[in-house]
Amino acid sequence: MGTQVTVLAPEAAAAIAGRDIEALFAEWERILSRFQPTSELSRLNAARRGATARREVLVGDLVLAVTRAALAAAEATDGIFDPTLLHALVAEGYDRSFDLLPAARSWTGPTAVPGRGQWRDVRVDLLLRSISLPPGVGLDFGGIAKGMAVDAAVEHLRVSGITPVVVEAGGDLAVHGAPTDGTWPIAVETGSTITNVELDRGAMATSSVAKRRWVVNGEVRHHLLDPHTGRAAATDLLSATVVANTCREAEVAAKCALILGEAAGGAFLDRLGLAGLLVAPDDRIVPIGGWALATGAAA
Repeated sequence: MGTQVTVLAPEAAAAIAGRDIEALFAEWERILSRFQPTSELSRLNAARRGATARREVLVGDLVLAVTRAALAAAEATDGIFDPTLLHALVAEGYDRSFDLLPAARSWTGPTAVPGRGQWRDVRVDLLLRSISLPPGVGLDFGGIAKGMAVDAAVEHLRVSGITPVVVEAGGDLAVHGAPTDGTWPIAVETGSTITNVELDRGAMATSSVAKRRWVVNGEVRHHLLDPHTGRAAATDLLSATVVANTCREAEVAAKCALILGEAAGGAFLDRLGLAGLLVAPDDRIVPIGGWALATGAAA
């Protein structure tokens, strides 16, 4: 998933927890990576290309579950979160794993962005356990899959009787149980500074345009796309952090708030009743909703 995964668990269970969660993330990566041509997601996307494109593709439980979650998120956010932006991402130059992406280059790849905004036309058949994509559409699960993997990891440890625990992956984290002092101390990057918060339950996710950036034909691009244009979102925010019951919810909400920008993003989180922390490029911090109450942070 292009990031480091951290597991915090009681010392007596740390080795088991680390082994199990490493295996879980490896399995999710093997099935859902758009950068691995043999992944199930890549095969699903490839099945809708070319003259002999197949309409329905049988998929496994994980692809089925993540697709349904991504489509539900698209509907709940009225398409601000859009899992059908694969070809738009490639057109922006994000055509390989980020660690292999050149910092700057001339782009001669595709410029058309077919399939943008067609999440309503993706069909999931639970009886046949199949997915049908519209012509020219490719799925990219990105952050929502990472958030769901974090949730799945915490649930696995909970069922295994390992608590308290924290699982964190590239700014997405979830907790179960609490350490002896009652809360988990978490450092959140807020521009050039660090904001320390206390989390005693639930999940937190941060979405940012500060790190996954590259230059194509002299123009700065980033990985968060505006679904209306299929281009890097022209947001007035540097990052958005959201607290929610699950990492999946927090990840989607943080991404949408960042794409929408300070005013609309703050209103979006307010409507959902979620606590958030928005950061502007000048390091100005904008708390949203019950941020201090939700995190235990100082007001």
